[in-house]
Amino acid sequence: MALEHALLVSLSERAGSGYELARRFDKSIGYFWSASHQQIYRVLKRMEESGWVTVESVTQQGKPDKKVYSVAPAGQTELARWIAEPSQATSARDELGVKVRGAAHGDIEAVCAEVARHRAEHAQRLDEFRLSEKKFFPVPDQLSGTALHQYLVLRAGIRSESGYVEWCDEVLQALRPRKGEPSP
Repeated sequence: MALEHALLVSLSERAGSGYELARRFDKSIGYFWSASHQQIYRVLKRMEESGWVTVESVTQQGKPDKKVYSVAPAGQTELARWIAEPSQATSARDELGVKVRGAAHGDIEAVCAEVARHRAEHAQRLDEFRLSEKKFFPVPDQLSGTALHQYLVLRAGIRSESGYVEWCDEVLQALRPRKGEPSP
């Protein structure tokens, strides 16, 4: 997937300025596809040059004008083409997994500390996802259209984070010595 497609999805849901898109990325799509604010602005410029988005200059009181981006017909066509295109299965590339596998060749307590740190980060993200689920999707069985699609992606995030937290717990339980046992 190119950043262009993630931006087209976001803009299809709601037009916005580059700043607004960057904030949306930080709070939603960014959990699944990361991009810096600079990357977003560069790609928006390319998308405008390609005719995928239109730009409207909006006057603001006491601030510079802001550019509000919307999906153009050519962008809708590209998004539909991309959505219909087969996707590659996601492959995990996890440095922590490699460290756990190599734990016997290093400091197991350091590996445990790193696993615990990762667990805390994933648990925090899981909590954020669950709060979003309660706040934005209180009655999921009544969802349809875009709201249903957003909910389903959020559910994927919840399941993924939950699984990662469980795996970290499993690793910590397996690697930490039990009372009276030597370290593995």
